[in-house]
Amino acid sequence: MEDIALLTVAATLRGLKNREFSSVELSQALLNCIDAKDGQLQAYLKVDADYILKQAATADQRRAAGDDAPLLGLPIALKDVINVKGEGCSCASRMMEGYRSPFDATVAAKLRAAGVVFAGRTNMDEFAMGSSTESSAFQVTRNPHNLECVPGGSSGGSAAAVAGGEAIAALGTDTGGSIRQPASFCGCVGLKPSYGRVSRHGVAAYASSLDQVGPLTKSVEDAAILLRELAGYDPNDGTTLDIAVPDYASQLTGNMQGVRIGLPREYFIEGSDPEVTAAVLSAVEACRAAGAEIVDLSLPHTEYAIAVYYILANAEASANLARFDGVRYGHQTAAPGSVYDLYANSRAEGFGAEVKRRIILGTYVLSSGYYDAYYGKAQRARTLIREDYTRAFESCDVMMTPVAPTAAYKIGAATQDLLKIYLGDVFTVPASLAGICGISLPCGSTTDGLPIGLQVLGPAFGESRILSVAHAYEKIRDGR
Repeated sequence: MEDIALLTVAATLRGLKNREFSSVELSQALLNCIDAKDGQLQAYLKVDADYILKQAATADQRRAAGDDAPLLGLPIALKDVINVKGEGCSCASRMMEGYRSPFDATVAAKLRAAGVVFAGRTNMDEFAMGSSTESSAFQVTRNPHNLECVPGGSSGGSAAAVAGGEAIAALGTDTGGSIRQPASFCGCVGLKPSYGRVSRHGVAAYASSLDQVGPLTKSVEDAAILLRELAGYDPNDGTTLDIAVPDYASQLTGNMQGVRIGLPREYFIEGSDPEVTAAVLSAVEACRAAGAEIVDLSLPHTEYAIAVYYILANAEASANLARFDGVRYGHQTAAPGSVYDLYANSRAEGFGAEVKRRIILGTYVLSSGYYDAYYGKAQRARTLIREDYTRAFESCDVMMTPVAPTAAYKIGAATQDLLKIYLGDVFTVPASLAGICGISLPCGSTTDGLPIGLQVLGPAFGESRILSVAHAYEKIRDGR
């Protein structure tokens, strides 16, 4: 029975609809897998078996009564940054211990309406700040392909759960690559929608102009199925756009003929692992052989992206996390001697080292005398990066690039060379700054057996385009 826990979303939904197995049977199989594996992987922060099986039983009753909700009975794990009514939402931080959400995030409400079974809370970097899931206050998640390596981050728990056979699918969030990079490191599919395609309401904010919710799945088709349910305008999030949501899965033609694929030279640079570059270029050549046209292009302001990102994201983090002061939200220090002690000690005790580092940097660049020199210039540079992509998409339909310069690295490496880890976001951050969409899918592995990810980028609200091209490559890769 555990074999059904390894199914894709599409296959699971067919099995449920055809009564090949029930949601209770499926959920129990998943729980068995989690019991067997998560002691090593540590992908989950919380799994409430009774709650999961109760939801599954309700889904089975609804199906028996004729309910045909699109995702009825499908278990999905959630990154522990998404509020679900009555559940904890720790953001992998001591600051949020004991918190229980009084409401559903919009994405949770959409999934609930679609019939999803909420199947556990996955580990993450604290407040989504990190690229390895090592900054979690509670545990270190491990890569299912090599337990000595990181799963990536910040959505490392979600990626490890999906790739490790502990979840049918999961939700993550992507601020500067936090869905795409762990998908690449763990060998699954990770989709970052365009900014404004999916509501952020009820998702604990890191950087409000960058954060996006998206799925981590076992196939491109699965990502397309879930995006249709997640996407759409939300009056509670003024950054969402009121535009039609396509049936993404129905548009997966599998055809690569005539697709113009751009290769930005700034993404193929010295310092990248040669195995990563070779795997990505091999994927591109496979697409060329299937009828795609390859277009060489340049995104000249890419070199500024990392600096711009770590100024803007940290500035927004400084503002967003100011609310956690020991009074309104979060951990409160014991017996403070003054109001200053209350604020200072509560934040010092509640936040981890990486979060403190980013708050300090963000506060600095927003401070009087430095705002124009750092924050103002970064915003202007961000506009130039966005314009680079706008011009480039006039000559190509999608772009193909590596997701990260390397495959997964050893646990502990992040604490030894922080700058190197920050620079590891060089291929994911630019798309986040531009607000465009991107997807990561496996395209090979290193000689050590670690997955390598291919990134397909498209213009804003071009999700149908990147899903179609990624699906076509997936079929070529798998010999289908």
